Amino acid sequence: MSQTDFTSPLVGRDRELTRLLGALEHARAGEARAVLVAGDAGVGKTRLLDEVAERATGRGVRVLTGHCVDLGDVGLPYLPFTEILGRVAADEHLAPRLADHPAVERLRGGGTDARGPGTPGDEPRRDAVRGGDAARDADARLRLFEGMAALLAGLAEYAPLLLVLEDLHWADQSSRDLLRFLLTRGTLGAPGHRLAVLASYRSDDLHRRHPLRPLLAELVRLPAVERLELRPMPDAEMARLLRELRGGPLPETTVRGIVDRAEGNAFYAQELLAATDMAASGVPSALADVLLIRVEQLPETAQHVLRTAAVAGRRVEHDLLREAVGLPEDALESALREAVGRQLLVPGEGDTYAFRHALTREAVYADLLPGERARLHGTFARLLAGRGGAGESAAERAHHSRESHDLPAALAASLQAADHARRVGAPAEELRHLEAALDLWSAVEPAARPTGEGADRISLTLRASAAAAHAGEVHRAVALTRAALAGIGQDADSELAARVRYTLAGNLLTVDNLTAAFAYSSEALALIPAEPPSRTWVWAAATHVMAARQVGETGTALRVARRALRAAEQLGVADAQADLLISLVGLEGGARRTAEGRERLVQARELARRAGNAPVEMRALFHLAVGCFEAGAFEESLPWAAEGLERARDAGLLSSPYPLEMRYLQQLVLYTLGRWEECLRAADGAGAVPAVGGFTAAPVLYVALARGDAWAAERARALLDGPFEWMATLVAGIALTDAAAMRGDAEAAVEQARATTAALTDEAGTVPDAAVRLAALALSAVADRSAALRHSGDTAGAERWARAAGELVETARRAAGHSEAGPPQGPEGQAWLARAEAEWTRAVSGPDAAAWEKAVAAFGYGDVYEQTRCRLRWAEALLTEDRRAEAAEQAGAVRETAARLGAAPLRERVEELIRRGRLGDAPRAEDAGAASPLTAREQEVLRLLARGRSNRQIGEELFITGKTASVHVSNILAKLGAASRTEAVAIAYRDGLLTTEPSTSG
Repeated sequence: MSQTDFTSPLVGRDRELTRLLGALEHARAGEARAVLVAGDAGVGKTRLLDEVAERATGRGVRVLTGHCVDLGDVGLPYLPFTEILGRVAADEHLAPRLADHPAVERLRGGGTDARGPGTPGDEPRRDAVRGGDAARDADARLRLFEGMAALLAGLAEYAPLLLVLEDLHWADQSSRDLLRFLLTRGTLGAPGHRLAVLASYRSDDLHRRHPLRPLLAELVRLPAVERLELRPMPDAEMARLLRELRGGPLPETTVRGIVDRAEGNAFYAQELLAATDMAASGVPSALADVLLIRVEQLPETAQHVLRTAAVAGRRVEHDLLREAVGLPEDALESALREAVGRQLLVPGEGDTYAFRHALTREAVYADLLPGERARLHGTFARLLAGRGGAGESAAERAHHSRESHDLPAALAASLQAADHARRVGAPAEELRHLEAALDLWSAVEPAARPTGEGADRISLTLRASAAAAHAGEVHRAVALTRAALAGIGQDADSELAARVRYTLAGNLLTVDNLTAAFAYSSEALALIPAEPPSRTWVWAAATHVMAARQVGETGTALRVARRALRAAEQLGVADAQADLLISLVGLEGGARRTAEGRERLVQARELARRAGNAPVEMRALFHLAVGCFEAGAFEESLPWAAEGLERARDAGLLSSPYPLEMRYLQQLVLYTLGRWEECLRAADGAGAVPAVGGFTAAPVLYVALARGDAWAAERARALLDGPFEWMATLVAGIALTDAAAMRGDAEAAVEQARATTAALTDEAGTVPDAAVRLAALALSAVADRSAALRHSGDTAGAERWARAAGELVETARRAAGHSEAGPPQGPEGQAWLARAEAEWTRAVSGPDAAAWEKAVAAFGYGDVYEQTRCRLRWAEALLTEDRRAEAAEQAGAVRETAARLGAAPLRERVEELIRRGRLGDAPRAEDAGAASPLTAREQEVLRLLARGRSNRQIGEELFITGKTASVHVSNILAKLGAASRTEAVAIAYRDGLLTTEPSTSG
């Protein structure tokens, strides 16, 4: 038997251990943290996490561990979280808290199918309202996610909590989605939770298209999430590990040979060391050979057990393994004792056995003969089928049946697995199983196929399309619906044919294929008679209204919407009636900004509430809040948004699309009103970077930009990663254009404004309303450049930029409604137009105090920051006209507001104007109760600077890298206008940013 102990010493991981323990300490203090631990297979991730878990337990932290398992091309939905719930249920102190969160019981077999009868109906983009099944499936899934977040938050109140998730590279999509939710909008996003999440994955398994890649890219941008890469161990540390593993003398030649072959991988080294104890002649260089040599040293019976266990997966129940191998109990126990003694298998919880390492199982499985492998898969399929629990075991049975070439059984199991995934709210897994069933459909004889309602290829394809849409795979949803359309025969039922077409139209709208969507929705309406009216026709008409609107066929959209509304009223379909009322308000230009339009939205809200259709009610409340916002009635917008969020909370729909948008709108209103700290607190409570709709980070992003955050532009650019998303493109465009203008890069500002406007212009050529804002922001940089060139005597250069300014101001005028393109925008659009006009005048002929006075008045509807920026320009223009007293008054107002907001760049500019213009009578910001221009993290760094700490020491104390500490120091110097660290500390004491004397203790 090997002299190597199963629990190996932890060697050479001091730095990594310190970082993980640091995250744990932050969590214990109420600052939730997550660390993504990456590394090649066998590099030591599990051993490191085990060490952290052991130390956490010693510090009074509850540790919950969940494992992801490789099941080939199928997955058990939420498997690691199901394991975690099992551990909670087994803990006598934690188990009682499960009763407070019934939604999570779905993962433990206590849930029911959330889908019920309903009617379909789709809308494009953010106004999408799914009738019937889709809304119920999405709502059930959201309640499950929120229930899990609430459970973890409750457990963390009882005791500090460490959540360990191993092997994320094998995670099913639903588990990935739930993890994303927890880290962005769940427990990690809220303050005060004593929770740490450590999740490991194999970095060498992440090929370019691996589904975990985009999630990792999203998560590492979160402020409370960091990535820890476990590098191969240095040779000296590897040699020390080998000697400690042996616990006795080890020849130097053996040590050197293993170190060379292991190449820094701890598991390889342990396996190579264990192989030196075997009676085999020589040690092969490949790890798989080493693993198989150890297996071949076992008695034949034990090898048979290992081979059978490898087919079962990483972990196998004792009873299932006994039935599969067909051995007497004593012979099985003897074989297992041999395998455990050789450290190839380890006993687990619940009377199970697991391979010590996944690589061992993979090597044994790969060594099986094809016929042997198929036979064993067939055995497991039959055994699982005879055990009952069709839903829970269906995914495994589908996998084993396919691998054993039992296609009828694989088809039936795939459909059962899809049903189970649907019940537990796992659309990605439902899609995977449905696609597997569709692949098998033609290969199975008709007589052997499942029967019953919906058991035909077209219905299954449509169901797969719906699952794809629910899982966010919109392009896959389009492809599947096209496949359903191609499979419809000439004699198909007209309602089914229409359903396929308007479903395809709705899916095409989500990917902005507007012309094709309009064509298919037209075909759908032509297939269904409008008289007598039917529910199917009403929802098909709703899809057509949306498609017509998107391609500029407003007249058609209005006509169909009004007729459909009458049909909905005649049929008594109150939620469809409400839905169409909202659509009509949106179709009647600017109607939601008017009192009459908002009255109709209130009516729609009541209809939806009476019908019990919460998503349509959320839509009505959202449009009420947005209508007030667009009308400049910001204070009136907040109660509607609050009501929407409260209603969503009562219905368990806080994470559904409209409440998500209302949270964003609420934060945006607070930002606009200059209540920035409230805005940031609201964002902290909701999750600043949610999983769906990165645009919701906009208000926080705007605050960061205004306060001079050096990383704001990078965070904005990250919103453009991945597929095109309309609102994310808009938010990123605004932030990047403004960032370029603030740093004086006119070329970049103009290019960004034009690119964003082009990306958001629809197929009918209508520029977005936000183009007026983009143009005004770019004009700011253009006017600066033109003025500088004019001052230097470069008349030709100034004229070139003046022409660029002319193009931009025309775009602003067109977007604001000063053309035949549509009605004028509301107060916000007119304010941005006033700013654009003032910037254009400055670019062409110089500052105009009257134009800037008009812009300041225009932003008086409630946009505090933009009004203050215009007021600075007004002060500059007044100074140019030698109206010094008025200039001093406006500069003083800018100084006070910039200080209150913490808008450091704006404050620097006004201070420069006051110095340059000798406006000494302007009131000082300190007298107005100035807020610190530094972020909370920068204040922490500043305190350490005052104690004489180096960047490296700052990083160690704050658990950040020295490079990150250096960036924070640079930000502090820039914000305080200091040339050195010493000067920055002196300024901080002078301005009251530091209140204690610096330490001289080193």
